[in-house]
Amino acid sequence: MESQPNNPLHGVKLEQILVDLEAYYGWEYMGYNIKIRCFTENPSIKSSLKFLRRTPWARTKVEQMYLKMLKKKG
Repeated sequence: MESQPNNPLHGVKLEQILVDLEAYYGWEYMGYNIKIRCFTENPSIKSSLKFLRRTPWARTKVEQMYLKMLKKKG
């Protein structure tokens, strides 16, 4: 397995990204910034994972939000 020291997403599972984002921002803020129903209507980790695994553009936006959160925290 290759080492990727410059990739902060390397080794981080999508579920962990969602858990961290939800804890930091909450569903309401996430839904406001990324307009997808799995964040605005009855949000849950399970429904979000299902949608994001099938929708590359949405997953990219979530990953970008995660990277911004890491910069703010760090």
